[in-house]
Amino acid sequence: MMNLSKTSLADEAVAAIRREIVDGRWAVGAKLPNETALSTMLSISKGTVREAVRVLAAQGFVEARQGSGTYVLSRTDTAPLLSAARRASLRDQFQARCALDVEAARLASLRQTPIIITDLRRLLAERGNFDGGNREAFVSRDLAFHRAVIAASGNRAMVEIYDFFSASISETIEATIDRDVPEPDMQAHADIIDAIETGRPEAADAAVRRFMAPVLAALKDMPQ
Repeated sequence: MMNLSKTSLADEAVAAIRREIVDGRWAVGAKLPNETALSTMLSISKGTVREAVRVLAAQGFVEARQGSGTYVLSRTDTAPLLSAARRASLRDQFQARCALDVEAARLASLRQTPIIITDLRRLLAERGNFDGGNREAFVSRDLAFHRAVIAASGNRAMVEIYDFFSASISETIEATIDRDVPEPDMQAHADIIDAIETGRPEAADAAVRRFMAPVLAALKDMPQ
């Protein structure tokens, strides 16, 4: 049985499964155990397993085939690249995230539909505010909302990039809980949806920049 720490379970699950693939436990082309089996092996929920597999798919390690299962695509370890990104300062990570979020929101405003807007509002309602409870669950809900904005861009490359660096992005979310960095409130999130709904790229651009501005300002003079 693989044992995971209770901190950042999704990250630990990604690392554990990736390590088993790189070490040859499952050969290229082999089918991974199902969610139930992996959940038991890792002592985590099926939801966390799904998140880990999604990240590994974005990293090119596995491929999920509808109605068939998840298969190993590669044993090449991309962890060094991810580690390099995560060693960047928090300010640098937020600036990179802002660039991606801004362009995604601009594209989303051009491709938005009533269904997309309804889904974004649902995810935001589910996100809620952090109430001091389960931190991992809150980060997961916030990540789901922001990923949906990226997906609304209709740009597959952006979604792949976002998924690949999801661990780093999760850390930026956690930073607004752990450190003296302002957490954008529900209204700031709602403003992004409203701007996307207008169909005007410049409005979406401005909404994301307003969302990020207090965070970037707080990080400007903060030791990195």
